[in-house]
Amino acid sequence: MIGRGLVLLLVGSLGGCMQATLAPPSNASLTPRDRQLLAHAPYAPASIPEPFRRHIVDYTRKELPGTILVDTNARYLYFVLPGGKAIRYGVTVGEEALAWSGVATVGRTAEWPDWIPTAEIQARLGPYPKRVAGGPANPLGARALYLYEGNKDTLYRIHGTNQPEYIGQAISSGCIRLTNEDIIDLVDRVKVGAIVVVLPPGRSA
Repeated sequence: MIGRGLVLLLVGSLGGCMQATLAPPSNASLTPRDRQLLAHAPYAPASIPEPFRRHIVDYTRKELPGTILVDTNARYLYFVLPGGKAIRYGVTVGEEALAWSGVATVGRTAEWPDWIPTAEIQARLGPYPKRVAGGPANPLGARALYLYEGNKDTLYRIHGTNQPEYIGQAISSGCIRLTNEDIIDLVDRVKVGAIVVVLPPGRSA
């Protein structure tokens, strides 16, 4: 018998069948500010399909614990744990022509970050203000991981979202989006300097 709402299921990924355990909801990482802002989020709660909710899964690739791997094809982000396990989060990814792929490091993290739209975003989707203050209406959401190649900012982010209904889909810009609850959980685990591997479209983990 599985307690506290844990669900065991078999899913095909990472080269074969694996056991995936649905992680129980946890608010342990939420700060008082998080609770206040999320309680007044200006978007409707979304029902995330079970495959894209947070799971603990078997992990057979060779990345070291503490690494992040993004499978853009499958719409998953993996945070690698010791012992052949990983936390798998459902994500929204960018459309194929707008997606970024490669290997980077986490240069810094931010809590409820401001958003500064790039010139490309302004031209394609704007006009936006030059800076959008952090908060639940901000498209970067509750946290952001800033990815660097060496000392250079790639301008690619892993961040929260104010559109949780799109988790599991490919839309708009090339950044990776998690629910605000999941990005808070992820950033609480990730260390600055961690390796991030983003697989290109067409290649699955």
